[in-house]
Amino acid sequence: MANIKSAEKANRQRIKRSARNTAQKTAMRTAVKRLRAVIGQKNAGEAKSLLTSAIQAIDRAASKGVIKKGTASRSVSRLTLAVARMS
Repeated sequence: MANIKSAEKANRQRIKRSARNTAQKTAMRTAVKRLRAVIGQKNAGEAKSLLTSAIQAIDRAASKGVIKKGTASRSVSRLTLAVARMS
């Protein structure tokens, strides 16, 4: 445990940030999993609506710095291509 006041504050900040990042990443992964499940079922109509929510979740995580921008771009590209192949 930290003994210095500034170290204690840094520890509190780290805990808050890590909880925030975990929530962002979990929301993003859940959206992508839902979309991939629908793609597996070959349901094009539902896939298009879930694609927008997945892209929003990925972009939000990238803008907050939870994932890198290149990773976000690659994920969006692959998901969009998978949905486009269905129709």
